[in-house]
Amino acid sequence: MTHSIRQRDSITVGGEQLTVEEVVRVARFAVPAALHPACQERVAQSRRFVEELIAEGQAVYGVTTGFGALKDRRIPPHAVADLQQNLIRSHASGVGKPLSREVVRAMLLLRANALAKGASGVRIEIIERLLDLLNCRLHPVIPSQGSVGASGDLAPLAHMALSLVGEGWLEREGELLPAGEALAQANLSPIRLGAKEGLALINGTQLMTAIGCLVLCDAKALAKLADIACAMSLDACLGSSRPFLPYFQELRPHPGQLVSARNLLRLLADSEIFASHVDCNRVQDCYSLRCAPQVHGASRDTFSYAHDVLKIEINAVTDNPLIFPERREVLTGGHFHGQPVALAMDFCKIALAELANISERRIERLVNHHYSNGLPAFLTSDGGLNSGYMLAQYTAAALVSENKVLAHPAAVDSIPTGAGQEDHVSMGTIAARQAQEILSNVQQVLAIELVCGAQGLDFRRPLRPGVGSMAAYEAIREIVPRLGADRPLWEDWQSAVQLVRDGGILQKVEAAVGSLD
Repeated sequence: MTHSIRQRDSITVGGEQLTVEEVVRVARFAVPAALHPACQERVAQSRRFVEELIAEGQAVYGVTTGFGALKDRRIPPHAVADLQQNLIRSHASGVGKPLSREVVRAMLLLRANALAKGASGVRIEIIERLLDLLNCRLHPVIPSQGSVGASGDLAPLAHMALSLVGEGWLEREGELLPAGEALAQANLSPIRLGAKEGLALINGTQLMTAIGCLVLCDAKALAKLADIACAMSLDACLGSSRPFLPYFQELRPHPGQLVSARNLLRLLADSEIFASHVDCNRVQDCYSLRCAPQVHGASRDTFSYAHDVLKIEINAVTDNPLIFPERREVLTGGHFHGQPVALAMDFCKIALAELANISERRIERLVNHHYSNGLPAFLTSDGGLNSGYMLAQYTAAALVSENKVLAHPAAVDSIPTGAGQEDHVSMGTIAARQAQEILSNVQQVLAIELVCGAQGLDFRRPLRPGVGSMAAYEAIREIVPRLGADRPLWEDWQSAVQLVRDGGILQKVEAAVGSLD
């Protein structure tokens, strides 16, 4: 669902101007990334100050002291490098299924971008090696579970950092290799971490933010798909487009609502089906049809809010402590706390789930002959012998119900960690992972609505639906034939959801009506 951002030019990492769309391009399409030359001096200046502090015997958290509840343990100068090596080994404690390649790539980019701001005290070689892994398509194997999102994504980022020192595992073109062996094949040498560098690599919100960028990209496309599916259902169920007229919508001008209403009018333009019942005696449609702009639009506005949060986060410094060489200061604070991203992802979970909630109600309208204004029960012409799309609503209902559990906000939970030092945590990474799961379920529910909508339109022939509805219908019919006699429906769902995920339907519809908002 990211066909519109598949440009192949390179991305420049400088800690200031990275966009959500650029993160997705690097993550999904292997667009190369390079460090901006302007970063060199500020990174070097920050590093020199760290080395001066060590030489002076200063007590600096995580540099010449232990970590977390061990912050009062002083580390002698000869052991400051060992401290960093031990840190990433001890913190590489994640469990669960490995993260996808695209999430790992986004993490590498985001960590490099944060370090490039020059407030973390690392050598330039650390940033360059993160970009080397990206550009050589060497992807650390990172377990997906184990972060509470407070001191950043400690465990996942520690697994990422292990790869830099030649430990752990790397994936390249589907093959898993010990990190040292994979680095050697790419003519790269393991890095020996210096003071502060292990801590700088693992303190941060890069996992939750990486997932957030990818989810948000798909969520924005999914909002357009929701409008398309709704347009098909409106045509198939003999609904009305009059509630979407501009002079009506402008009396409640929420931005997303106005966008959705405009989309629906464009999708339904020139509908012969609408024209056929313009003077019917029905007074108004059900909410899942009539209120689609209000519901879809509210989700759109949520995605806009999340985009604003992520736009800040991807260009932020999120480790601790932070280095201010020009002030001769080292400040300890809490930029690693994932609360901003956690709340944004929890909000996105709810907004995504609502797209499926209203879609499932439209599926019910399509298959239930009591509601569909003349369509046959379960969209089959030989009901009884055939069950048709009876189970379509069952499957959608199951996915919607699962989403309701996943949509419970992760950020309202907090379990103290680090012997009470980290006494409030965000659970932002859990929120982001749940948003990914909900997104997948919503894609499937909308795919089911699109298939059922196409079947409903078949029963309205020879009347043609709106221009956009017709384009979506034709896209569906290229891969899912009309249902006559019963067949296994899972194959229909599988084909349709792939068309949703790869952007095929959206491309065909936008080719017919122009770019949707």
